Amino acid sequence: MSQLNREFEEKDIQRMRNIISGNTGNSTRIQAGYSKNKVTHIEGDVWEENGKTWTIYNGIKQTITKHDALKAMVEFPLNCPCCSKPMKDFPLNRKMYSIHSTCFDCVIEMEGKLRVTGKYDAYEKKMLNANKNATMDDAEQMFDEYFNSKNTTYVTEAGDIEKWDGGSIDPEVIKAIKSNIKRLRNLEI
Repeated sequence: MSQLNREFEEKDIQRMRNIISGNTGNSTRIQAGYSKNKVTHIEGDVWEENGKTWTIYNGIKQTITKHDALKAMVEFPLNCPCCSKPMKDFPLNRKMYSIHSTCFDCVIEMEGKLRVTGKYDAYEKKMLNANKNATMDDAEQMFDEYFNSKNTTYVTEAGDIEKWDGGSIDPEVIKAIKSNIKRLRNLEI
């Protein structure tokens, strides 16, 4: 008859008791440790973790950057959001999507409905005035940059440093240009 070379420890005895009583999942000793709090996020949640902002979009965990709004502005969809037809990448679709967020065909249809209802003239004036005001904003910004850029230095592609003096501009000329921009902005087409 063989003899056991070692004695059973308390954990071994407790394990046998658990097996016999059918409690096979119970532990045989006390352990110390920690469990990490796992937070589950669903589609559309936005949270901050390790200094980054995260979201779940189409089931994929993604970071949110400061450039996401810019990307959304220049992103061109595969299908028109209005009619769900495929949007081919040609200049008229690109132009109308940047203005109306629909394809060229939807814009033609919408403008046709406006002509039938007699609202096209008001729509056309609104579009032309918005274009004029954007042009005036650009002109005002360009003149402000020019008037405020005295003694500016630039580095050329060749590595040379050029100093540009803004020159002397009569304050009356600046005032006249700004008043003309303001007058043109307030002028309705």
